[in-house]
Amino acid sequence: MGQTRSSVKTSDRTLAINKKAYHDYEILQTFEAGISLLGTEVKSAKEGRINLKDGFVLFKNGEAFLKNVHISQYPFGNRVNHDPLRERKLLLHKYEITRLATKVKEKGLTVVPLKVYTKKGKIKVEIGLAKGKAKYEKKEAIKKRDETRELKRSFKTSILSGKLK
Repeated sequence: MGQTRSSVKTSDRTLAINKKAYHDYEILQTFEAGISLLGTEVKSAKEGRINLKDGFVLFKNGEAFLKNVHISQYPFGNRVNHDPLRERKLLLHKYEITRLATKVKEKGLTVVPLKVYTKKGKIKVEIGLAKGKAKYEKKEAIKKRDETRELKRSFKTSILSGKLK
């Protein structure tokens, strides 16, 4: 018997996460966007060879483009390989593009890529409308994270040593 379309399992998985964006920015709102890729870029991306660290979204002529995102060259691509840092078009609705572009112009916000993942066989990018954090805010976040880690560690050791019964 053949499989029906609904019974075929698609493997949705995360290909890359931009941890630096969560550290440097306060994410106000997120959007899902498609991305226009070349064949060798798709193969390289599905292997997880993407670096989102310095990426940002640029708006021009009513379109959104992903800049400074490094997708490594596909090792078996030979002469038809792509430029790793080329500008890639984001596939968003027109109203989403105008809304994001006006917020970026007016309020001094920025749009950064947060993660790249597959969804039903297509490669998608999660972008976020972000506000830059001040230096002291970053330090506070690190301090809070260290305190919770230390608290968990001390709680774990006290349970293992049998102090809490």
